[in-house]
Amino acid sequence: MSANPVILVGAGRMGGALLAGWFRSGLAPILVVEPDPPARLKAMARDHHVALFPKLANLDALKARACVVAIKPQVLKAEIAAFAPIAQSGALMLSIAAGTSIASMQKAWGKRARIIRAMPNTPGAIGQGITALFAPPASSSADRKLAQTLVGALGDSIWVPRERDMDSVTAVSGSGPAYVFLLVEALAKAGEAEGLAPETAARLARVMVQGSGALLAVDPSAPEALRHAVTSPGGTTEAALKVLMAKNGLGALMRRAVAAARKRGTQLGS
Repeated sequence: MSANPVILVGAGRMGGALLAGWFRSGLAPILVVEPDPPARLKAMARDHHVALFPKLANLDALKARACVVAIKPQVLKAEIAAFAPIAQSGALMLSIAAGTSIASMQKAWGKRARIIRAMPNTPGAIGQGITALFAPPASSSADRKLAQTLVGALGDSIWVPRERDMDSVTAVSGSGPAYVFLLVEALAKAGEAEGLAPETAARLARVMVQGSGALLAVDPSAPEALRHAVTSPGGTTEAALKVLMAKNGLGALMRRAVAAARKRGTQLGS
């Protein structure tokens, strides 16, 4: 192989989003480690000249620039020793495994292993994601730049100053798309309950959320200001918001949901 590759371990939902972003950005060469690649992945690999491998064995000889660990934390916990040769070969290890601390990875890979944590989200598959990154203080500027380049193909990125922030990031933005999709489901069902045909309610809910997100992207106003702009005193929106903003309404529910996700992220890494 003519250049030091980037290794992607795991091409599931999140790994697939990374892969799609790299294809768009022209990143190469790429190796993907996936024990049982589905037909979709085989086709992508063929179309984009990506090498597929069933396991990590002997890949350290390729002297990869980076190895992106895109497997579930439970799987990483069981297979963590297999990554040690790659980490010790000098590759930057970029982990997106929720809840898995740098200390636990260094214990398996050695204290000299170069490790940065990242938490992207699935809208990155269309270049509209956001990824939070954490790097230990000793990380070089070159490693930080490479990590940001790798996740930059997915959309925006942000650095957090403390590793413990990563569990909260996972709960807000990593899991967040599922919350939005649930909102669309719930809103469509509510529309049906008020007499709309299912396909009409579903389309209204979906396009409304799409448009609202697009407005957030181009209007610098705070979400609160945008909400007020839609809310006429004594009108229909105000009536709905009195329910959603009640003491036990959406705000309290979202706080409990995010807290539960953060707690689970901490448990997964223990």
